[in-house]
Parts: sequence; structure tokens; C-alpha cells
Amino acid sequence: MKNKTADFGDILGKWEMGKSPGYLKALLHDNEVYGKDAETGNRKPDFSGQRRFRSGKPDDVLDVHGLTRGEAWLSLERFFQKAQGRAYKKLLIIHGKGNHSEGEAILGRTVREFIEQCPNAGKSGFQKGAGGGTGATWVLLKK
Repeated sequence: MKNKTADFGDILGKWEMGKSPGYLKALLHDNEVYGKDAETGNRKPDFSGQRRFRSGKPDDVLDVHGLTRGEAWLSLERFFQKAQGRAYKKLLIIHGKGNHSEGEAILGRTVREFIEQCPNAGKSGFQKGAGGGTGATWVLLKK
């Protein structure tokens, strides 16, 4: 049986030796590493014109500053449901940089985890410095 818990660092190290995109794809396949969309059979996002969406203003903004992890998760669920119902294309989530957290930024991690498991969430990234830097995450929604 194949090792389903293959260490990505080991896979990347093997790819470095092969230096071929096809080789990396084969390594990921052999170690049963797949993207969340491939695993669940979700629709492929349409990112045509994504530069425009990345730099454009979001359709809606959610600020989860000061919320607990559970409160933030519930707010994210409601926020994404509303966005889907209104056919929004881009969302912005302000979670802060975690400067007041002990250790890792809890809300930033919570937002990343939510986006990863959300079937309607597509590509995401951080705002440019003036827009919040690593304290604000934008998300493109799938159609």
C-alpha cells in the first residue's frame, strides 16, 4: 500500500533531483498527494481575468478582529453563504497579523483553514501592504 502520509519535503527533494515538471507530477501522484478540488471533484474555478480580480476591490469585506476562533468560523460560514447567494466574485477577510497573540496568529490560521475546506473558495492571497498585508486575505469565489 502506498504511503498516504508522505512528507512533502521528501517529495520536493526528489523533484529537485529530477528537475522536471512531469517528474514532480508523477511524484505527487505516486504519493497520493492531490489538491482539495481534485479530491472532492469540485468545479474548477474560472480565473479568467484573475489579475483584474486580484487588484480590484472586493465585493464584500468581513472583519474578524477580536473574535474567538469559533465565532470567526461561524462568521466565515455566514459570510461565504451570503456571498454565494449574491454571486460575489471576490471577498476580503480582515483577520489581523496576530501581533497581540501569544505565538501564532490564531485568526489568520483559522481563515486559511476555512478557505482550504470551503468548496466555494478558489484562489486566495494577501492584500498588498497598504491594504493590510498579511493581516488581510482576499479570496476569489468559484462560479
